[in-house]
Formats: sequence, C-alpha cells, structure tokens
Amino acid sequence: MNPFLFLFPFLFLFPFLFFTHESIAQQTYSGNTVMDCDNSDKTGPFPSFLYTCNGIQSCSTFLIFRTQPLYDTVFTISKLMSIDHMDVARINGITDSNAILPLNKELIIPVTCSCYDQYYQANTSFVIPTFYDTYFTIANLTFQGLTTCDSLEKYNVYDRLDLHAGDKLHVPLRCACPTVSQTNDGIRFLLTYLITWKDSIKKISKRFNVSVHDLVLENGFSSVEEIFPFTTLLVPLSTEPLNSQTRTLGRNRNWNLSKKAIIAGVLSGGFLAILCGVFVIYLISKREVNKGKTVKWALPKDIQLGIASVDQLFKIYRFEELEEATDGFTLEHRLSASVYKGSLKGRKVAIKQMGSHANKEVKILQKFNHFNLIGLYGVCEHDKASYLVYEFMENGSLNKWLQDLNCQESQTWNNRIRIGLDVAKGLQYLHNFANPAYVHKDINSSNILLTKDLRAKISKFGLAKSTEKGENVNSSIKCRFESKGYLAPEYLEAGYVTTKTDVYAFGVVLLELITGKKAVYENDDDGVEVMLSEEVASIMGDEKNGKGKVNYLIDPRLQARHAFGFVIDQDELALRMVKLSLGCLESEPSRRLSMNEIVSTLMMIQMDAQSSENIFMV
Repeated sequence: MNPFLFLFPFLFLFPFLFFTHESIAQQTYSGNTVMDCDNSDKTGPFPSFLYTCNGIQSCSTFLIFRTQPLYDTVFTISKLMSIDHMDVARINGITDSNAILPLNKELIIPVTCSCYDQYYQANTSFVIPTFYDTYFTIANLTFQGLTTCDSLEKYNVYDRLDLHAGDKLHVPLRCACPTVSQTNDGIRFLLTYLITWKDSIKKISKRFNVSVHDLVLENGFSSVEEIFPFTTLLVPLSTEPLNSQTRTLGRNRNWNLSKKAIIAGVLSGGFLAILCGVFVIYLISKREVNKGKTVKWALPKDIQLGIASVDQLFKIYRFEELEEATDGFTLEHRLSASVYKGSLKGRKVAIKQMGSHANKEVKILQKFNHFNLIGLYGVCEHDKASYLVYEFMENGSLNKWLQDLNCQESQTWNNRIRIGLDVAKGLQYLHNFANPAYVHKDINSSNILLTKDLRAKISKFGLAKSTEKGENVNSSIKCRFESKGYLAPEYLEAGYVTTKTDVYAFGVVLLELITGKKAVYENDDDGVEVMLSEEVASIMGDEKNGKGKVNYLIDPRLQARHAFGFVIDQDELALRMVKLSLGCLESEPSRRLSMNEIVSTLMMIQMDAQSSENIFMV
C-alpha cells in the first residue's frame, strides 16, 4: 500500500486547521450592542462586555482617549486611568503634565492588559461624583466607550439602580493582547481605538498605516462594514503608535451642512435630550421608591474623628447585614483572628473587625484610587468596634501562596513577574500620585494579597505615613514579627523613613518571588536563622562566582521543561530579577532605585519573559 495515502487526509485537513488557528486571532466587533445594558454572557463571552482572552495572558498595549472637561491634562487623565503620567507625557511628546490641552485632543494611553475571567482588561477605579451618574454614562461619557455598562455591572457589587455619589467602582478597560501567531508575524500591540463620527475602516487603516485586510480580520468583520461612535476597534501594530498618528477633533471645521441637516440635527438633539431627561427622572423615581431599603450615607462619628476632608465616601453597612453575610461570624467564615469572608449581594467580601484605631485605616484608604491597592467598600460601627468591608482576595496572601508546595500556578515566571509588577505599580502610585504621597512602611509578603486571577494588591495601611511635611521624617520603630527581614537599615538604626524604606522592603519581596524562600528562614543544615537579603547579597557579591550561582538561588519549582524534555535555561532572566532586587537593597537610601525605575525595568523583563515563553510554546 502506498504510504502517502495515509498522509492524504492530513494534507486535506491542514489548510482548515491553519485557517482555524488564524481565525482565533479575531476579536468580534461589538457594534451598537454596547449601548444595551442588558446583555448576558452566561453562555460564553459576549462582545458587548470586553474583548475575549485568546492569546498572550498579559501584555503592554495602548488605548486612545480624547480630552474632555475635567480630564484635559496629562496628569488628570493619567489619574483617571491609574497610570504613570510620565509615560503618557513621553509617548505623546508633552513636556508639561499639568498643561491644559485642547478639547477632543487624542492621547495615546499606555496600559498593562491582562486576561481575567475570560476577558482581557486594563484595570482602573473610579469614584462616582454625582447622584445622576449611571453605569451607562460612566462607560460612554466619562470613559468614552473604553469600558461598557455591561462590564461595569458585572465587576461591581452595586446594582445599577443603587448607585450613589462616593461609590468606588472597579473599571475594566477594553484592551487585548496578540496571539502567539500574531507575535510571530511581527504584531506587538493591539491598539484600542475609539471610533467617532466620520470615521471609517479605510480612514483608520490609512492613519495607522495598517492594511484594511488586517483591520477587518482583527475585528471579525466579514467585509468593510458599518462602524458606530462610542465603540472600539483593535488596530494591529508592529511598533508603538506615534504621536503624529493622533489628531485633535476641532469644533470650527467647515462641515458644509445644509439647512435640512441642521434642522435634523437640532430635532434629533432635542429628542435625545428629552430621552435623557426621562431616563434621569426614571432613575430618581426608582431610587426614591427604594429609599426605605437603603442605609443612611454618613460616616459614624468615631470613624469621622481625625478626618479633615473625605475625598470619597464609603457605604455604611448595618451590623445585621454583616452578620447575615458571615452567618453570624462563624468559624467556617473566619480567615484569620479578626478577618471573615462573607457575601453581600452575591459578591464575596472580606470583613475585618477593628478597634478604635480603624479611623486611620479609613482616613488613608479614602484618599487612594488604584487597582493595585486593596479596595475598601464600606464600614460599620457596632458595640464600640469598627468593621471594615474589603474586596475579597481569593488566593490570600503572597506569603501563603509561595509556601503552598502544591500550587501549580506559582511555578511560572510570568505569574511571579506580574505579581512583582503589580506591587511595584501600587507603590509607585503611593509615592508619586497619591495626594499627599505616602510611605506604606509595612511592605511584606503577608500584606500583599492575590485575586483569583493572581493580580496583587497591597493591604494593611495602619503604619502608612504621609510625606506631606517633608519626605525625610523620623518615626517610632514598630517592628512586628511579619516585618522581620524587610526593614531598611536606616529605619532599624534611627527610625528614619522615606519612600526608599518601601523600596528596600519591595526588594526583599522580589527575592521571595525569585527564590520561593521566606524573608527570614531557618537553614536546613544547622537550624540557624538566615536573612534572605543578606544571603543573596553575599552570593552575588562574589564577583568571580556570583553570576554562576544564580541558578542556586532560583526556586526549583520555576524550572521549566520544553515539550521535548530538556530544561529551558532561564538563568539570564533570573539574573536580571536578582540585579533589580539588589538595586532596591542598597544600604544607602539615595543609591536605591526609585519605583518609577523599578516599574519600567519590570515591564521590560515581563515583555521579554512572555516572548521567550511564546517561542517555547510554538
């Protein structure tokens, strides 16, 4: 029998298999479904929510945002997006982050995009400013279609008819990462472009120098179909987008409108205004009907004590609500001595019982608005005790996660690098963008919590200190057991606190991610207590053998094997991580890296690690 006959069916199927693989690269254009806030994704991902995970798990990418009142400077827009204003200024060629920009000027926004709950998203948070705001207006007016009302309702605890000024929302922004096939074809970024009036596929492809074919394929069109304002397209790019590719949508253009067009515009605008008015009246009436079911929105007096100004309000829970959420604070719901897991309106929360010192935690957390800092949903005062209601972190603390020898997720460099980057971004926000800036003072792997999707958030702000009166401050030395091994020399010696105190502690956390060891551990041979930072510094300080011993430092669980069985050499990646950590652990504070430098370095390491992983996946 001819052996080639066996190959014939496979040769026939091969083109179809190849086409199927390429079609996975497509996302589906949402069309006007994003304007309908009643879509469901119970049967699978739906385009009116976000873009579907179908490629790299995490990547650096870009969004387009247009200036508007309240968000008309690089600084205010960066704060809205929870990113570094210097990155936005750099890529847009702007020197003054506080300069007021022209209305409707397009800005390129660099973000980190990650897969979570089957959707890609770049995360930020937003405090609802007025009673009249809804998921629809926040998605389509404030964020201009970069998120959707469906996704806002999906990822927040608040019902659409129970939104209040002061509610802090988690906002997932629309983004996507290339597939392995696309990266092999040279596509590095998928730019999320905001469609506006007069836009067309051909105009967009010409502006970004992308073929119509690639643009149509990436967005799942069968042809050059109609596109709608307030929706987004993905633009595949081989290089970073250029400032010259953006534009300013001016008001004084010569549109050459006819009388009929003007009249039609006025009538349609008036009709839209009437509809909006009816919708607002409907919402107000609904909320008035439900007023008896809601809780009074005012902070308890004990919590108000010492708070000069409240930047954002929290929901005030009744104690009965928390009892019901935790089945009466039973042992089955206890996570630690004072923390319980519960469920409020179907959303998991963590409820922490605190004493009279809770006001400091509330005072600090009400100032923050960042994805990588733990979210505080609300407070409760009962029987001289305070209860704080936080977002629930499914994977617990980083410390316990690293020590779980059976956890498969901890055995990848990409997960550990992403966790380190998340912590770095949280500290970067505290040091540079919080107003006033803060030093956390208690960074350690027990105070870093992980979501279900292994996104890291910094918690426990009881020791945090403002730098408002000057960066160099002295502080009483409070050394808890969990802090041992993380404290900077200048703090131990003189109680001297600066932002570099956090940098030192972060360097130790990086070493934990690299080695899988605790900050302080007992040597297996003689039981002597070992400081992880001192051990690594000693090994790497040996100029002759230090580099060769990097493999000795790496957590054995991170050893990766190729599909053909051989061990993949990752010493270079580990060496870069170790050098970064040592740059944080300099004994002299002024010689330590800044959090801006750390974030930039980690993002480069992350991109290279992902590229390496993709090569071995092929």
